[in-house]
Amino acid sequence: MSESLSQFTSAPSSQAGSAPAGKAKPRVARPHVAIVGGGVIGLALAWRLAEAGCPVDLFDAGETGQGASRAAAGMLAACAEAEPGEEGLLTLNRASQTLWPAFAAELEHASGQEVDLRTEGTITIALTADDLAKLRHLFAFQQGLGLPVQWLTAAEVRRREPYLAPRLAGGVLSPEDHQVDNRKVAAALKIAALKAGATLHEHTPVSRVETAGGRATGVVTGETHHAADVVVLAAGAWSRGVDITPATPLPVRPIKGQMLSLRMDPAAPILSHVLWAPGSYLVPRRDGRLILGATTEEKGFDTDLTAGGQLALLTHAWRALPTLEELSIVEQWVGFRPGSRDDAPILGPSPEVDGLVYATGHHRNGILLLPVTTQVIADHILGGTIADVARPFGAERFGPPRAAAE
Repeated sequence: MSESLSQFTSAPSSQAGSAPAGKAKPRVARPHVAIVGGGVIGLALAWRLAEAGCPVDLFDAGETGQGASRAAAGMLAACAEAEPGEEGLLTLNRASQTLWPAFAAELEHASGQEVDLRTEGTITIALTADDLAKLRHLFAFQQGLGLPVQWLTAAEVRRREPYLAPRLAGGVLSPEDHQVDNRKVAAALKIAALKAGATLHEHTPVSRVETAGGRATGVVTGETHHAADVVVLAAGAWSRGVDITPATPLPVRPIKGQMLSLRMDPAAPILSHVLWAPGSYLVPRRDGRLILGATTEEKGFDTDLTAGGQLALLTHAWRALPTLEELSIVEQWVGFRPGSRDDAPILGPSPEVDGLVYATGHHRNGILLLPVTTQVIADHILGGTIADVARPFGAERFGPPRAAAE
């Protein structure tokens, strides 16, 4: 990999193939890897590992890149989305944010496809006095963390985005919070993975991870066992549906999000920056689409679009950008964020099954965390190390097996 994690201290892992102290255990130089899940993270790992010489088989229950990876908005909003209590996650988010430009460039070169990394930045706005008070509190919190944010008066916001609502009260610019077209990323990753030599098994659901003697030996699809030296579980919101006995089931659940897109004139868009407004976010695409999102619903794998959910998205967005009422609706959809118990990803080796590696539970940060997740997991598989920046996000943080059923 041309971009390394050398800026993050790495240490040998005691799991997933590394030898216990005092015992010599030969390591397969280029292990055969089975990846469960064909979203952007699974595809990126397939690309990187195949590129490094590993035989790679990737399995997806449907078509690759068509789950949460397709439903996402593609925001790289490490600063704008920083929240109290998530300082550890912020470190990981910012680490991945710095990797995105090189990652995007390498992916475009490998695939021959553009992924539309846009660098205008993100603006968070306030519309009322109450909004303004909350935004000032958020701005102070962001400054306290040393984040690169800038306070904007209402006039300064309007100079950047002239079509915003007249009652605009102020805003915060996050110049390093960019965006990428997640659907183009998924398509490019599929091409890159295939070119690198990975084998993609679409419409091939994995029912369980096969184990023997406390070690993963492959995966089972239907009645077929596919042997592997390492198994990566990267199935997003569907991760808990894969039997990983004797490992504890992962505390990952689907968090439903409704979204929609409108059609702007690509030559004269009414919005240029990613915009966070009270109750909604708006993401402009180069092709003229304007993405509006997103609801947060604890309804399992419910795929229904609801009048209330769509109305809320349109109403909040309209209050910030009234001219969108003239735009055509292009698409409406539902996605499922893979939420863990603490809304942070689950990264690294299983503490219970050797050779089983987790790359799931990214909640709303799957696209943002794509480069760092790919490097952390690939470096572990190839070299047995885990970067310190990823160590707080191991599965062992969820405690004993009894906690898994909560």
